[in-house]
Amino acid sequence: RIVSLLPSVTQSVCALGACDRLVGVDDYSNWPPQAKALPHVGGLEDANVERIVALRPQVVLLSRSARVSERLEALGLRVLAFEPDSLADLQRVLAQLGVLLGREAQAQALWREMNDGVERAAAKLPPAARGLRVYLEVASTPYAASESSFIGQLLARLGAANVVPGALGPFPKLNPEFVVKANPQLIMLGDRNTVPLATRPGWQGIDAIRRERICVFTPAQGDVLVRPGPRMPEAAQLMADCLARKSAGEGAAR
Repeated sequence: RIVSLLPSVTQSVCALGACDRLVGVDDYSNWPPQAKALPHVGGLEDANVERIVALRPQVVLLSRSARVSERLEALGLRVLAFEPDSLADLQRVLAQLGVLLGREAQAQALWREMNDGVERAAAKLPPAARGLRVYLEVASTPYAASESSFIGQLLARLGAANVVPGALGPFPKLNPEFVVKANPQLIMLGDRNTVPLATRPGWQGIDAIRRERICVFTPAQGDVLVRPGPRMPEAAQLMADCLARKSAGEGAAR
């Protein structure tokens, strides 16, 4: 009996054929569809401990940064914490889930399948789409995906040049002036990022904004991009489609 407090882990448990072992999930676990029908127990910062305990889980899967972890352990619950920031982290998470679920072979096969999907997305890209300097914003504060994040590593496999160095951490909070100086040729972001780019001080001169090389992802597409799990090939394809369109000279689009 499993409670998952990470949407990406919920997806991975289901991809390994163990969705029926989930008895509860966090409020943001919305894929696959059967996860929506499960009892929801709050989010990363507001998990409902009483409801989790009432579900009688044998293990709770959550983020290492989840503040509820110590309280759950104090109540005698088994807790496994993950932080899949990079592709190597994601591979380790899948391997750990494989051991937990008794599905090691399936976990290895899933990782190979995910990698193959990324390679297929990269293989279809035209040469002109490679080498573009990309800025990918994950929140409008702004927080960005750097070279060391799983998103940045997927961009690298697609031949893109990330303007945010990995030395800043996987998902650093940036000074907006940093992006101006980096002058990306292409910007990717979700439409939940409500601050208009051209109204940010100095951003009007950024190459991507002047040329309208901006890809705005829908909330559903944004979920695919930012959750490190079995939908990684879909994330790679979303970014590959953006790179292909913008290298061909299209303006801002979803």
